[in-house]
Amino acid sequence: MTTSPVDTAAELADTLTRAMKRIRRRTMTRLEPFGITPAQARALRVLAHAPGCEGREAMRLSELADHLHIAPRSATTVVDALEEAGLVERTPDPADRRAVRVVLTADGHAALERIHQVRHEVAQEYFAPISPSDQDALLKALRSAEAAYESVPPPPRGAAR
Repeated sequence: MTTSPVDTAAELADTLTRAMKRIRRRTMTRLEPFGITPAQARALRVLAHAPGCEGREAMRLSELADHLHIAPRSATTVVDALEEAGLVERTPDPADRRAVRVVLTADGHAALERIHQVRHEVAQEYFAPISPSDQDALLKALRSAEAAYESVPPPPRGAAR
C-alpha cells in the first residue's frame, strides 16, 4: 500500500512539529540554569542578528516585536526581564523621543554565546542518529520547501495559507 502525497505531507508536518517540540523542550531545560526563557533567548538572537543591528546597534522596541511576531506589550515584558538581568539596556531613540531602542550589553553577548552552545549541543544530540548525508538531504529539502512557501504572496487576512 502506497501513501498518498497528501498523507505524506501531513505526516511530515506532524513529524516536524513533534521534532521541534522535543528540541525546544530540551533546549528550555538546558537554559533553565541560566535563567533564560525561550522568548528571551529569541529576543537576544534577534537583537544580535537583525539586519542593521549585528548586536552593536540599538533596535526599536516596536521593531523587536515585529521580528518576534509578538505584540509590542509582550516585547516590553521580555525586554523588562532582559534588562533586569543586565542582558540588554534601553536607550532613547534620537530620531523619536517617544520611542525606545534596545541594545545587547556585554553580559547579553555572553548569554547569547551560552544559548548558541546549548542550541548546538541539543541539535547535535537530536540529529546524531541520522547520517551526515541524510542530514544534508533533510536540510536541502526543508530549505526548498521554505523558499517555495516564502515566494508565494501571503493570502488576504483571515484566509488560510
